[in-house]
Amino acid sequence: MAALELEDGTIWYETSGEGPPLVFVHGGWMNGQAWQPQIEHFADDHRVVTLDVRGHGQTGATDRDRYSIDLFTDDLEALLAHLEIEQPILCGLSLGSMIVQQYLHRHPAAATGAILGGAVRSMPPVELPAGVKPFVSPMPALATTLSLTGPQATFRSMLYSIRATTGERWLSVDPDVRTAAMDAVGDVSRSEFRKIFGALYRFEPPALTGVDTPTLVIHGEQEAPLVKQQGARIATAVADGRHFIFDQSGHLVNQDRPQAFNEATRAFLSQLEAEPAG
Repeated sequence: MAALELEDGTIWYETSGEGPPLVFVHGGWMNGQAWQPQIEHFADDHRVVTLDVRGHGQTGATDRDRYSIDLFTDDLEALLAHLEIEQPILCGLSLGSMIVQQYLHRHPAAATGAILGGAVRSMPPVELPAGVKPFVSPMPALATTLSLTGPQATFRSMLYSIRATTGERWLSVDPDVRTAAMDAVGDVSRSEFRKIFGALYRFEPPALTGVDTPTLVIHGEQEAPLVKQQGARIATAVADGRHFIFDQSGHLVNQDRPQAFNEATRAFLSQLEAEPAG
């Protein structure tokens, strides 16, 4: 991996292949390896970029006491500038989809395309009225649970609460994928887990009206119903959006159905190439 030195930390990233830039942003408490099925598939004809977002993976802890989706988006912009990438194709999973949405909000036509897997607009996926979130924040309870049980047990308890509305296999239908995800959570420290959760919880989703970037949203059928509704809303909000739901897959849809995800992505990329510039 390579390092991007910032004033308050180091962002670790990896590149492979040559061609149009395809930039992958992973989900919460994961790392760039969450995109391995896509890296292997697209590196033959794309410049594939993955990064470990602050608090995650090789990047780990940074000096900031508080994280936000805006800060993560700043980091993405810094990495694109560092790599001299213009008009990227951005791929975001879960938390990564929030980062990509914020990037599109800032730069409605600066990306060639966007692919959002397990896309979510807010956490919880019920968008609360402005000003309400601080008064119903789960952060104090989360801090207590983290101090007593650690990141993996805390994440597991979050999964149990989601199962009440989605069934047994929300995160993934594949035991190996679930195990790898839990291993990645175990690499995150208590303090970083809390900061990442805070960034997710505090995020106020942009409307995305005026975004011209063609956008593909993909969910698994085991995804939480409210999250799938949010995905449909994203696809409707942008000028050129489409929303797919794959069966036999959960939140980590790119790993549960890698072939279907890659085929849908490649078809989407082919459409982008066929469209006239400007």
